[in-house]
Amino acid sequence: MIPRYSRPEMTRIWDPENRFRIWFEIEAHACDALAELGVIPKEAAAEIWAKGQWEVARIDEIERETKHDVIAFLTNLAEYVGPAARFVHQGMTSSDLLDTCLAVQLAQATDILLDDLDRLLKALEKRAFEHKLTPTMGRSHGIHAEPTTFGLKLATHYAAFKRDRERLVAARADIATCAISGAVGTFANIDPRVEAHVAAKMGLGIEPISTQVIPRDRHAMYFSVLGVIASSIENLSIEIRHLQRSEVREAEEYFSPGQKGSSAMPHKRNPVLSENLTGLARIVRAAVTPALENVALWHERDISHSSVERVFGPDATIALDFALNRLVGLIDKLIVYPENMQANLDRYGGLVHSQRVLLALTQAGLSREDSYQAVQRNAMKVWLEGKDFLTELKGDPLVSAKIEARALEECFDLGYHYKHVDDIFRRVFGRA
Repeated sequence: MIPRYSRPEMTRIWDPENRFRIWFEIEAHACDALAELGVIPKEAAAEIWAKGQWEVARIDEIERETKHDVIAFLTNLAEYVGPAARFVHQGMTSSDLLDTCLAVQLAQATDILLDDLDRLLKALEKRAFEHKLTPTMGRSHGIHAEPTTFGLKLATHYAAFKRDRERLVAARADIATCAISGAVGTFANIDPRVEAHVAAKMGLGIEPISTQVIPRDRHAMYFSVLGVIASSIENLSIEIRHLQRSEVREAEEYFSPGQKGSSAMPHKRNPVLSENLTGLARIVRAAVTPALENVALWHERDISHSSVERVFGPDATIALDFALNRLVGLIDKLIVYPENMQANLDRYGGLVHSQRVLLALTQAGLSREDSYQAVQRNAMKVWLEGKDFLTELKGDPLVSAKIEARALEECFDLGYHYKHVDDIFRRVFGRA
């Protein structure tokens, strides 16, 4: 991922230095377990820990000749450790190292993503309570539907990200497994107790059965969860983009002093952050299909999954981390215009109360079909002629015969739509 969309906390996880550090720890912990089992001398295991060093540039140099990254690492490690290095990688295969390392890296990345989500949830909760009773227009198909509150809009997204967090916790547990089982997963040349020891030391679970690799359904599920989180980001971003449109202007990204919106038009204040988040969401979701395709490998293993994961493992986690942090800042500083929300609510002469009038007519004894026709014919006068909805209803003989003027006016009470806001907030936040 390019630096523009990267944060150092996440990129460090995918840095070669961190990868080789994890490789060394896996190998050294395995040597400790082998020493306890009497397979190698305890002195050798201690010496490996004491002398273990590596140099990224030297590993790259060796790999240019060997065309094998694990062998390059082991060769460079041996240059520092000396004769005791012959006990490193005993009974192991490259995937034991690579897959266990990837599990550690994904667990590390997930911990950062979980922290990101926590901060996002906190920001959404704060703004939702701030605007719990701020009236705004609810829309379906992009058309005015019925009144809601801006707090309820934000609460909807809070609930989605809360579900995403639960999914990510489960995905972390699923992906964080260790496999030290040998060439085809039979433990023929290494004791299962070595795997258990390494897993415990690296903070991983034990893969119940591996072939030469950890089963890729785990990775497919993990990146699918990242894709769902990305879609939640896009869902909120599109809402903000729509609300910032000039014709709507109910909410707006913070526009800092000195910021420029267009190289040609000085008046422009564009929703660049939420547009950027929409694009980043596409990058994260792009990892999902390859992860699913990686599940099907030849026999005990082929290498078709490897190059894919080396690209989208870093890219997806780095992009999602950046996107979540950008979204936190966007929500924290989001500018809300309650007066514009009210103006839009009032824009079409009370049409938003049509369902309540419909229900009042049915309660008064009129059939639903006749009630619908009566309300709709008056509503169309508002749409097409700019009439006032309440005035037209009062002047309709069928409507006025069923509902007296005062009762009809009560159907236009905005507060009617907000009587259960506290109940919804308790469901979402556990408090009102």
